[in-house]
Amino acid sequence: MAKKKPLVIVTRKLPEEVETRLMELFNTRLNTDDHPFAPAELAEAVARADVLVPTVTDDVDDALLDKAGPQLKLIANFGNGIDHIDVAAAQARGILVTNTPGVLTEDTADMTMGLILALARRLGEGERLLRAGGWAGWSPSHMLGTRLGGKRLGIVGMGRIGTALARRARAFGLSIHYFNRHRVAEETEAELEATYWDSLDQMLAHMDILSINCPHTPATYHLLSARRLKLLRMSAFLINTARGEVVDEAALLAMLKAGELAGAGLDVFENEPQVNPGFLALDQVVVLPHMGSATREGRIAMGEKVMINIRTWMDGHKPPDRVIPGTTI
Repeated sequence: MAKKKPLVIVTRKLPEEVETRLMELFNTRLNTDDHPFAPAELAEAVARADVLVPTVTDDVDDALLDKAGPQLKLIANFGNGIDHIDVAAAQARGILVTNTPGVLTEDTADMTMGLILALARRLGEGERLLRAGGWAGWSPSHMLGTRLGGKRLGIVGMGRIGTALARRARAFGLSIHYFNRHRVAEETEAELEATYWDSLDQMLAHMDILSINCPHTPATYHLLSARRLKLLRMSAFLINTARGEVVDEAALLAMLKAGELAGAGLDVFENEPQVNPGFLALDQVVVLPHMGSATREGRIAMGEKVMINIRTWMDGHKPPDRVIPGTTI
């Protein structure tokens, strides 16, 4: 007799290739109009599903998990970051949590490098000027930016994405510096000619560009606090493609308005999808709608990871991308 297919509830619309395969493999319920689930919808989903496939827009906290039915045994997150899921609360209820590591590394590193280029060479300003009909012709002193070669890039979080960014930055002639919980392998440091700082405060004071590439955890909430932001040079750029909560946004905006920082490139925000309108009014800020990992190839690869995790769990084995409470990505 054929094994009963688990009920898999997917909270957002996924690429067609992924949805089609999910339907073939499992008893799948899709979100065809891609609306963010309301709390009541999420509660209904955890009460019915054997497997929940949430995204970063879903708050899977202890209160929600209290409403889960006894059949819910796997939360197969569509995404790498799991700060929106209470992993410890899930484990306490016998629910496994998985994510999709590795497949977003190159895409996010590409976008981070793009933001660095956009800020240094004022690409956003130039594009807006041209569209507004404000360009009067070439001038030797017009729209002068900053050369990247020879500048220092400080990377906060030298994991997969931080390392991939460092490789790209080296090709542009940037000097690589990093702060991380643990020092990377000697061969990686040698390859990147990277300088390790065991003090974040000390590194900040010497950097021309700072890139945030660490996960959001209780330990990294406002890691870039008002005090630490003040350590940056007035000529420095700050890039955040990680999580908005890692940076004190109010302090960052105040510094940008006061001219105490040269610019910021932001793909993530503290209160997404709300964005502080103060950022939108500043020419020296490039803002993007959380699209750092948004490539078709990346999203399909994420879906494949989700399906492998579900199928491995169905077969009675530990999913390859199981998240352990207390660990970081």
